[in-house]
Amino acid sequence: MTEPSRKRLPVLSANAIGSIDPTDGRRRRPVPADVRGRFATARKVVFALLVAFWVAAPLARVGGRPLVLLDVEHRRFFLFGEGFGVEDVHLLFFALTGVGFALVVATALLGRVWCGWACPQTVFLEGVFRPIERFFEGSREARLKRDRSGWTLERAARKAGKHVLFLVMATLIAHASMSLFVSWPGLLSMVSGAPSLHPQAFVWAVVLTAILYVDFAFFREQLCLVICPYGRLQGVLVDRATLVVGYDERRGEPRGKASDPEAGACVDCNRCVAVCPTGIDIRKGNQLDCIGCTACIDACDEVMDKLERPRGLVRYDSQQGLDGEKRQILRPRIAIYAVLGVIGLVVATTAIWRRDAFSGQVLRAPGAPFVIDAGRIRNSFLLQLASRHDTTTEVELSGEGAGLEFSFPERVVVEPMHHQRVPFVVTAEQSQVSTPFVVVVRERVAPGAPEAKVRRIPGRFVAPGGGAR
Repeated sequence: MTEPSRKRLPVLSANAIGSIDPTDGRRRRPVPADVRGRFATARKVVFALLVAFWVAAPLARVGGRPLVLLDVEHRRFFLFGEGFGVEDVHLLFFALTGVGFALVVATALLGRVWCGWACPQTVFLEGVFRPIERFFEGSREARLKRDRSGWTLERAARKAGKHVLFLVMATLIAHASMSLFVSWPGLLSMVSGAPSLHPQAFVWAVVLTAILYVDFAFFREQLCLVICPYGRLQGVLVDRATLVVGYDERRGEPRGKASDPEAGACVDCNRCVAVCPTGIDIRKGNQLDCIGCTACIDACDEVMDKLERPRGLVRYDSQQGLDGEKRQILRPRIAIYAVLGVIGLVVATTAIWRRDAFSGQVLRAPGAPFVIDAGRIRNSFLLQLASRHDTTTEVELSGEGAGLEFSFPERVVVEPMHHQRVPFVVTAEQSQVSTPFVVVVRERVAPGAPEAKVRRIPGRFVAPGGGAR
């Protein structure tokens, strides 16, 4: 019979916390050792690709449009070459829920794979700042020995060099992040000019640089443990069938020397603890601090190779697999997630596909709803036009409404990916009552080109005592 302890879910044990002392709550700053292995190599490749994509996204073009650009100033947003405006804000629902849903599914299947492989905190800390630290301060053992020996000129020089380069990298990351909002050409123009020419951008750059420097130089894993709520959510997202980084207790216990025939496979070298960026002991079960970085897997495999023992004492596996039970990757909740995901994808695709490349809305102009002048009633309106075209669009405007006269500008030109408000006036006899009308927007096209789509935008004329709505 399987022991009762084998049937429990992974324990999020308080006494397993590595970077926080459970007795007094003080921080125990982890100093992780370097590790080599198949997962470490794969993560470096993933980190490099993610950083390259993040830097190149505002520069890359799809159909003449930026791959990713959130132009807040001009209220234009591009994602994978598709243009969006403020009138598309309802589509933000699909984006946010889609990201959240994908994270839930990934966690249910692969545990905290996002934290260990794709989270910006991990990507920049482990892919950029940690290598800089190791370059200046050497191995974990050398750094700990140097720190215990007190301050020396060599130690001060190493620390100073590290933090200067940290600050440089934080500045570069801050500016590269801003390029997602102002584009690289716009950013280079701002940087080449005086800060007084772009005070808001300058303040954002300074504040973001300071936040990044403090985070990656000092705060580090505390962001994951103290601020980010995702680690606490894993308790309801992870079950016994979820793939996690785990320790095979059946094979590893009891721990002992390699020469002891009665001991398990674990020789209690603590190498898995030394390489952990949050300082936990993976042998104590699934813990809040574990970000699924796989460093302990590579470290343990390296030890097993030296001892000529099979790898996998610490591995990616479900709690079922670690307990020697049959693994169940596909299960009802995953099927439900898949159905919901397909439904959401279809709805989002339909909503984006049905968007009009040129849309409009009739708005009432500021001031009184109507004016009586020489026995006639006059209403002032604004026609808000939004273009998602890549070229300048010229339109013809006309109106339809019983007993109404319309006055539009002779020529209306809307710039690409631009919003424009066109004033127009509707007049009627004083005996006219409140009545609906339609503004007809017809794009002007070149001779021989296909006829452009005609758009009919509703509005309402208001008269005194006419039942205005």
